Amino acid sequence: MSRIEQLITEIEEYIDSCKFQPLSTTKIIVNKEELDELLVELRLRIPDEIKQYQKIISNQEAILSDAHSKADAMLAEATAQTNELVNEHEIMQRAYAHANEVIEQAQAQAQAIIDNAVNDANNIRQGSIQYTDDMLKSLQTIITHSMEGAQGRFDAFMNSMKSSYDIVTSNRNELSAGVITEKEEEPQEQ
Repeated sequence: MSRIEQLITEIEEYIDSCKFQPLSTTKIIVNKEELDELLVELRLRIPDEIKQYQKIISNQEAILSDAHSKADAMLAEATAQTNELVNEHEIMQRAYAHANEVIEQAQAQAQAIIDNAVNDANNIRQGSIQYTDDMLKSLQTIITHSMEGAQGRFDAFMNSMKSSYDIVTSNRNELSAGVITEKEEEPQEQ
């Protein structure tokens, strides 16, 4: 498990461990500094892991270079063997045939090594891109969840304030109706 995955798990566990606000089963109280620390570390770790994947991809060149040098060595060996065989007159025909076989085998092996190296490098590259995309998708989900939670808390707060406002307005209306009635009754008593 990478450090980014560990941080995401820690954030989820932290959110799960937070206490609920009084009189609420959906709102929680979070320590902003602690959550900010986890998010800052997450932001710092993402570039490090991307650098690791880039280093893996850069090894592709080393793999290809190694394959080319092996192919060159095989070709040099085949050429040396061919030259030795050519020097011997009575087996010249077999030398050409054998040299061609060695060259073809060397070229086939070199091409196979190069093809395998290219496939391995492409697989590593695709894997690192997929992994990075998965991590970013997970982070995007956490941020979306956090935004939705914050929006829900804000909407609940606004509904609560609206309800309180309506009660205060209703109470004032009741009071103002009582004050008018008392003023109207006083002149009748005189």
